[in-house]
Amino acid sequence: MFKRFFSKLGSFLSALRGFVLNLITFAIVIALVSGVVQSIFDRPEEPTAEGKVLMIAPKGLVLDQETFPDELEFPFNMSDVEQIQTRDLVALLRRAADDSSLAAISIDFSETGFAGPTTALAVAKELSALRDTGKPIIAYSRALGTGSYLMASQADEVFVHPAGALSVSGLGGYRDYTRDLTDKLRITVHNYSQGDYKSATEGLTRRDMSDADRQQRTELLQPIWQEMKARMAAGRDVDPSVIQDMADNYSVPLLGEAGYHNLAQAEAMGLIDGTMNFPEYREYMMERFGKITKDGRDTYPHISMNEYASLTQDAPEQHENAVAVVFVQGGIQEGSQGPGVAGADDIANLLRTAYSKDSTKAIVLRVNSPGGSIIASEMIRDEVSAAQRKGIPVVVSMGDVAASGGVWVSMSADKIYAEPTTISGSIGVAVAFPTFERVMDWAGVNFDGVTTAENTGWSPVLPMSDKLDALFARWASTAYDRFVNLVAEGRNKEPDYIRSIAGGRVWIGSKAQELGLVDAMGDLDTAITAAAELAQLEDHSVDYVTKKPSKAMMILKELQGGIGVRVSSEVITFSDYMNRIFGVFEDVSEPRATVLCTECMVEL
Repeated sequence: MFKRFFSKLGSFLSALRGFVLNLITFAIVIALVSGVVQSIFDRPEEPTAEGKVLMIAPKGLVLDQETFPDELEFPFNMSDVEQIQTRDLVALLRRAADDSSLAAISIDFSETGFAGPTTALAVAKELSALRDTGKPIIAYSRALGTGSYLMASQADEVFVHPAGALSVSGLGGYRDYTRDLTDKLRITVHNYSQGDYKSATEGLTRRDMSDADRQQRTELLQPIWQEMKARMAAGRDVDPSVIQDMADNYSVPLLGEAGYHNLAQAEAMGLIDGTMNFPEYREYMMERFGKITKDGRDTYPHISMNEYASLTQDAPEQHENAVAVVFVQGGIQEGSQGPGVAGADDIANLLRTAYSKDSTKAIVLRVNSPGGSIIASEMIRDEVSAAQRKGIPVVVSMGDVAASGGVWVSMSADKIYAEPTTISGSIGVAVAFPTFERVMDWAGVNFDGVTTAENTGWSPVLPMSDKLDALFARWASTAYDRFVNLVAEGRNKEPDYIRSIAGGRVWIGSKAQELGLVDAMGDLDTAITAAAELAQLEDHSVDYVTKKPSKAMMILKELQGGIGVRVSSEVITFSDYMNRIFGVFEDVSEPRATVLCTECMVEL
């Protein structure tokens, strides 16, 4: 009876699911048709940039490669979060620099997030170059934080809403240490991590930060912060100590709406030029750049960044010789993964696609990852080696972070580029997991059974034998030895030398070059040029080989135009969270060694 009931229930739910999906699809089709019909009968004037202010106000996350929900997630996940590819934003800024028809540039990065400090500094550098062309750049924001002020400081003038605030709070933060909690809960944490500086599991095993972790975090954050301060200070023509003074004494983190608290101080220090509300700012812009009437309202002539992108973007260049670019973005995990996670199956397929094309003469692997699964990292590296066996040179370009598994996938490359503020290294192994035998004993739960081997059926609710403990330790040690030898072979160094600079320690890109972990400093463009030179190409196009979105998402992206695509905020937030903690122990019933760098995360 129950079987028949659940069978009918399953059939009903399946039919209901089909009906709902069909209904949603029908609604989307109606919306698209309505949009097309409306566009036919109500065509707006063709936009032009002549004499206008270009409004650059990216909303969302600036990252190497946009990601999309899969077929099943779309259209349920359509929240208003935009992703902007770094290369698209940089290209737009460079086109604006060359465009003599523009009257000025207005920027607002207050709703912009960056993949990391290296990405933020790259965009700030482009804004500085744009300013050097002589075009006026005006920054106006409701409020400014560390990342958004880095951008605003590159403008000729900086204005903030009088109810806003300037919160340049620097880099770094705190983590939780749960040793006392696990002791109180009678949870035993087994730690087999390899490397004194491999701090991914410290939060589980300690009550406070280790001296080694404090040292490496200090040596990592300080140079990046110094570079950011120098860029801000140069933009505002003040001493870097002024930026530090603001961060130490006048910036209040987490203070949101109607801050009021420090704008007068910021203006007195020369960090902003003043405050204006929105009507005052419009009047100011109309006085400077002229007044027009649009939709019955007075405003100044302007064009949005998406309109400008659509107006000025050239079609991708096609050439018989191409440098293919493949992205490793996010935590590296096995299988095919969703947005924010570098799935080994996905990347392996992209690499195979790239080196299988007759036009591909070189490959650039763009790595922006804190690492993850060992086997997933190895699967990606296998495909890099397969490309090289076909005579195709592979160059690695390291972005904001290429550490742990990000280093692992890079080691077979013919040449490795990083940027001075790239976070790299972390050659070590993290493996820790809890067991609950003391909890079970306290709760009065006993386990008994029959097995055909000593460790059959073991799980974290059971005590761990000395033999099993030694097995886990040997397993982690072997993985670490493999990592060290892999780096030694890839960088043509002695294993003892690599071991001396490994230990899970994190380095910035400039130091990694000194140590021989990377070959040279350079951005993605530099790596593409180097790959073309290795392939002895006089002329070439660039082929970005990426995972294709669903047909529905492609339609949505085409309709939106511009340089961004909207995806689910839930997907991004969840993926980002999982990237940070997932690699420490994925499943307490299946502990595994990972090459993950949680200390690599630098918040802006």
